[in-house]
Formats: sequence, C-alpha cells, structure tokens
Amino acid sequence: MKRKKLISIGIPCFNEELNVIPAYEELLSVTKGLNNYTFEFIFVDNGSTDATREKIAGLVTKDKRVRGVFLSRNFGPESSGQAAIDFARGDAYVFYEGDMQDPARVIPTFIKKWEEGYDVVVGIRTKIEDNMFMTIMRKSFYRIFRAVSNIDVPVNAGSFELMSKRVLDAIRALPERYRFHRGLRAWVGFTHAYVSYERRRRLRGKSSYNLLEYFRHAERSFFGFSYVPLDFIVYLGIFLVVGSFIVFFIYLMYRIFYYPARITDLPVILGVIIFFGGIQLLALSFVGKYVQVIVEETKARPMYIVEEVVERKR
Repeated sequence: MKRKKLISIGIPCFNEELNVIPAYEELLSVTKGLNNYTFEFIFVDNGSTDATREKIAGLVTKDKRVRGVFLSRNFGPESSGQAAIDFARGDAYVFYEGDMQDPARVIPTFIKKWEEGYDVVVGIRTKIEDNMFMTIMRKSFYRIFRAVSNIDVPVNAGSFELMSKRVLDAIRALPERYRFHRGLRAWVGFTHAYVSYERRRRLRGKSSYNLLEYFRHAERSFFGFSYVPLDFIVYLGIFLVVGSFIVFFIYLMYRIFYYPARITDLPVILGVIIFFGGIQLLALSFVGKYVQVIVEETKARPMYIVEEVVERKR
C-alpha cells in the first residue's frame, strides 16, 4: 500500500487563547476532505501569559496528530516560526498564523500547486483589512527591501505559505540566527508559485505587534540582507570630501577678493562642524548595526529554547 504524504501545519501562537480552538477546527474542516494526505498540527506557544498553553495541551489529548511545542519565554515571531519548521516531519510544510487572519481554505490550493511541482507556494494578499497607514508602510517596506537587497519578495507576500521538504532542509541548514524568514525563503531559491487571497481582519484577541515591532522587523531584514547602508556611507564620504574641497576653495576665493569685514567665520564653522558631526553619527550607526549582527551571530545562541514538547504516541 502506498504511503500517504504527510503535510505538517505549523501554528505559532502568542496569547491566542481565543483562537487556538477555532484555528484547529478550521484546519480540521479544511483538511478533512483531503483523503490522500495525512496531517500533523504543530502548535508553538511562544511564552504566552494567558491560557494558550492549556488550550493547546487540551487539543493534544483530543487528537494524536496535534503536538504542542512550548518555548521557555517569548523569543519573538521569527523564533516561534523557526521552531515550527524545526519540528515539522512532513513531506511539505504549511505556515498558518494563530491569529486566523489567513483563511485556511487556501491550503488545498497550496497543496495542488505543490503537487504540480512547485517547491514554494506563497500567499499574496490582494485585500488587507488594515488601516491605510499600515498598508502604505507595508507596501513601501517591500518595495525598498527589493530595491536594496536584490531578493525577490513580492509586495503583500506574508508568511502564509507551503514549502517542500527540501526547502525546509535548506532553511534548517542555514547557520544564521539573525533571521528574516521571508527573505530566506526567497534566497534559497527553488521553484515558486503564488496564490492570491483576501486576508481577514482579526476577529478575536488583540495583536501583540505594534509599530515598534514592525520597525524592528524592517531593521532585521535590511541589515540581514543588504550592504547598501555601508555602500551609502562610502559614496557619501567621497561626495562630502570632494564637495567640501570645492566649497572651501570657493569660500577662500571669496574671502580673498571680496572680504566683507562685518561677516564672521563662526556661523560657517559651526554649521560645518554640526553637518559633518551628523554624518559621522549616521555612519557609526550603520556600522554599529552590522557589528550588532556580527555579535549576535558569534554568540551562537539558539534562536529559542524549548521548555516542553507535548504529544501522544502514535
């Protein structure tokens, strides 16, 4: 008898006590008709402070296909997502966020594309029920990221995805810890397909993501995938050296031939000092961010620590 292909579905959660059961039930209803496959559901609790852990543990006792991976604290969304990848056993892996904003009904389409030969199937959000400011910021981020990194991450591509086992193995083999998953997903290559869908608004619970978290996410992606800030410093330095020499020469000629006795040099000197001081501070900030990435990598700390894995024997 031919073995059915196993599909792992990873569901990272942080304070999603109101969504754990509905997410499981929605996934169950979607996968019930896919009789040619077997499924496992990997719920990763990222150090929740509510009843998320208890809800997941209850599902484990109810369904042997459910595994609960409990991290020792909140290590951030990238770490919980990586934990789900690391614990996946399937021939393919689906990432499904615990807030249920991505509709599970798209998963069969992902699987169909995978069976057609695509290694990576990514959901593209055609409609996002979000405020206008965040929509503009999100689109601007992806356009800038694509321009400075040469990594093809489509605008409105989130983490709702399917990846084949060989893509999972390639991502697992990467040694870096300062990660931006969507960038790594594009960087490893392989064949990609895209499926459009409308993203829902959050119905239950409250998002733990704020504006500061979005900026940190953007910072991680830029400094992890692009050297444009360093190149910018080099070219800016050349421009300032040449430009300052030209300006100084013009000013010197002016002082020699058209010396105004009532004009002092103090404002000019202060302006030059402040300007170049700001440039130096900006340059040091860029370099410091890259040094921070190097320090994080050389520490070789794990992305997360697992406190407990709860599962039933098969």
